[in-house]
Amino acid sequence: MAFSRPAPLREELQRALPDRPFEIAFWDGSTLPPTNGASQTTFRVKSPTALAHALRAPGQLGIGRAYVSGALDVDDLDATLELLDSWQPPSLDTKQKARLAAAAVRSTGLVAPPKPPAAELRPRGQRHSILRDKAAVRHHYDVSNDYFALFLDDSMTYSCAIFSRGAKTLEEAQFVKRELICTKLGLKTGERILDVGCGWGAFAVHAAVEHGVHVTGITLSEPQAQRARQRAVDAGVADRVEIKVMDWRELHAEPFDAISSIGMVEHVGSGNIDNYARALQRFLKPGGRLLNHGIARLRHTDPEAGPFSERFVFPDAAPLHLSRICFAMEGAGLEVTHVEGFREDYAETLRHWSRKFDDNLPEAIALGGEERVRVWRLYLRAARRGFESGFLSVFQVLATRAS
Repeated sequence: MAFSRPAPLREELQRALPDRPFEIAFWDGSTLPPTNGASQTTFRVKSPTALAHALRAPGQLGIGRAYVSGALDVDDLDATLELLDSWQPPSLDTKQKARLAAAAVRSTGLVAPPKPPAAELRPRGQRHSILRDKAAVRHHYDVSNDYFALFLDDSMTYSCAIFSRGAKTLEEAQFVKRELICTKLGLKTGERILDVGCGWGAFAVHAAVEHGVHVTGITLSEPQAQRARQRAVDAGVADRVEIKVMDWRELHAEPFDAISSIGMVEHVGSGNIDNYARALQRFLKPGGRLLNHGIARLRHTDPEAGPFSERFVFPDAAPLHLSRICFAMEGAGLEVTHVEGFREDYAETLRHWSRKFDDNLPEAIALGGEERVRVWRLYLRAARRGFESGFLSVFQVLATRAS
């Protein structure tokens, strides 16, 4: 079916958006120019499918689907995100919304409702059940180890690096972070350490090599576990690093001297945070130490996550407030002894990741496909802005179990 021309929608948008610091370019070559004379960015509606996505799921999810599918594009992601943070669209009454919807329908040429992009995941089952958490984590991580290597440092550390203590490179800053955690935990040769959400084994291998400890790491991703085991072999500490593929709720082991939980608490959820804290307390020997390194929301008026992140980036991820995390630890019988924030460090980490990812776009497309690359280019930038704006921070919380 031939596409209709976008004239009806263009005319309605012109009336509905009298103040436009951006340009809209349509698939037929026509444009809706900015009203301020200098466009901050250009939204390129490359196909009526973009409108169909927006009609099927109005709001962030529909726009996200249009962008991920390639039906909607922008000329500058950074400028677009800055615009969306600062520009306030006018309120539309019911009649205006109806006219816009009708114009969009006419402009789509009655295109059938499009399917969601393949990169989208709609989790099934009880939220934060073991099976659903496994599906959510694997959606994010199991694209391939080589994909993550395109933007992470050589150690494959996928959490906030620390630049504020003098590091100049991403590799140096990640080493500083891992060593800082070891120092806070006061690791001693021969101790047994649990690393919850161990990823590709960067911390586990570091702690074994630099401090002579024995580390048990757990992850939900088999590809991560395979890489972590090989890293331990390559570093000569395979006898002191054990990597298991399991959920924290499936772990049965003798108590440990210390526990690291790095970038894990964001995936636990408000309904499970108390159970998580109690489990970590049980995993510790009397007098044992816990270091929780995780993202937290700063404002109590903001939602846990938006629809785009929920479907395309981290399904079911829910950064909690620092106060909620500490409350859960205290309720579990852990004494919080030190808290430190690294908000600006995570923003700088994400700048490094974004630049490296953009430098390797052809390889990223070959490994993960164009949809996933569009998701990740947007995700890395939006996450950075979240730390810059004060929506998010990352905290290290040190706690001990009473003797």
